[in-house]
Amino acid sequence: MPTFAVKTDKIKKCFGELCAVKDVSIEVEQGSFFGFLGPNGAGKSTLIRMLTTLIRPTSGTATVAGHDIIKDPVGVRQSIGVVPQSMSSDLDLTARENMDIYAKFYSVPRRQRAHVIPELLEKVGLTSKADDLVATYSGGMRRRLDIARCLVHMPDLLFLDEPTSGLDPQSRRVVWDMLQSFMRDYKLTIFLTTHYMEEAETLCDQVAIIDHGEVVVKGTPAELKAGIPGNDIVTMTLDGDIAKAEAAVKAEGYVHKTVVEGQELRCYVDEGGRHAASLMQLMERLGLRIQTVGIQKQSLEDVFIHLTGRSIREEETRKVSMFLGAGVPQKLGR
Repeated sequence: MPTFAVKTDKIKKCFGELCAVKDVSIEVEQGSFFGFLGPNGAGKSTLIRMLTTLIRPTSGTATVAGHDIIKDPVGVRQSIGVVPQSMSSDLDLTARENMDIYAKFYSVPRRQRAHVIPELLEKVGLTSKADDLVATYSGGMRRRLDIARCLVHMPDLLFLDEPTSGLDPQSRRVVWDMLQSFMRDYKLTIFLTTHYMEEAETLCDQVAIIDHGEVVVKGTPAELKAGIPGNDIVTMTLDGDIAKAEAAVKAEGYVHKTVVEGQELRCYVDEGGRHAASLMQLMERLGLRIQTVGIQKQSLEDVFIHLTGRSIREEETRKVSMFLGAGVPQKLGR
């Protein structure tokens, strides 16, 4: 029988008539990298705030690292590290001072602090900057410090809420490598929320996709992609009547599914290399000009499109408090 680091049973959170999380039941195996995916406002941060005991659920229950979030919140807090979406290290302190204060919050002995803090700073590549004020750090450096700081008491489970939002692609990949290293070296379970599908596909063993507060599908990335018809996607950007193009494409027996976004037509087929030429010839016969054409393998982004009929669009990052969050009506937070 697997041991679960997180287990929820029909957990729900409502703010008045608005239900941000609706009867979510998930299981996260100990030692796994679990991804909780969805667009901004889908309920990801609200679920994390419940699991980390910052807010109480309206109904349902959950255990985290073997502790009930309602009956034993102290046990939960002692067993976890939490990296919120917004940068949280103190700008007026050095990296070493941030780490030391956080360790004292968890009553980490001085001798252990003297060993663990330099080790973690080295792992995140901040040894040479350890005594510089955090105010001088780049966004990527601050994020790496946030993650290192939350591991100073050696938790069993690390919660990451949109950890790479606002980072450039290079910094994002540095964080990915760092998380995989921490998981391997410290035998961590990681619970990641993100709306970057590539991030989840790269890092996660298991994923769940949430939309409008409800989990719509769960499984491994491979299982979720296998559940979509068509191995390849032929994408064409067209000049002209896109509805006419879609109607014609749907009549082709080798096209399993189509999705239209603006002037972009996505065709799900089994052999993209062979069928792309046929689709282009079809557009030519219809008198439609092709601006761009591309072929790609299915991704978790395509799983989301298949399930919801829309893609996840990266919204402008909002720095939100883990104690309030973007999903809570403002009048309740004032």
